Amino acid sequence: MTKVNNTVLLIARILMPILFITAGWGKITNYAGTGAYMTSMGVPSFLLPLTILLEFGGGLGILFGFLTRTTAFITAIFTILTALIFHTDFAVAVNQMMFMKNLSIAGGFFALFVAGPGAISIDHLIKKNW
Repeated sequence: MTKVNNTVLLIARILMPILFITAGWGKITNYAGTGAYMTSMGVPSFLLPLTILLEFGGGLGILFGFLTRTTAFITAIFTILTALIFHTDFAVAVNQMMFMKNLSIAGGFFALFVAGPGAISIDHLIKKNW
């Protein structure tokens, strides 16, 4: 892989998880409110710790290139599921945009799953391709 490709993958790994790290942190700092919202949408609040682990922990993993392919794949599926659960009321105009945003983000994570983290990553340093 060329130096340019590795640099672009690093930039992608910096940009892609920003939303997830901040959303995960928001769920940590507003745990009760987030749990209530999830319940109101038909999602059991016992899934909140897993959501935080994926968004915050997985976001940091992507950022540093650790467990990159696995985390990218799981995050892509998670992002599609959140689109289907939380953003299908298209009578609310913002949901159309949020639905498409989630699908676009999932596409980026699927591309990262295929490409891997690049040479500037923990995965590369420990010679793991997960």
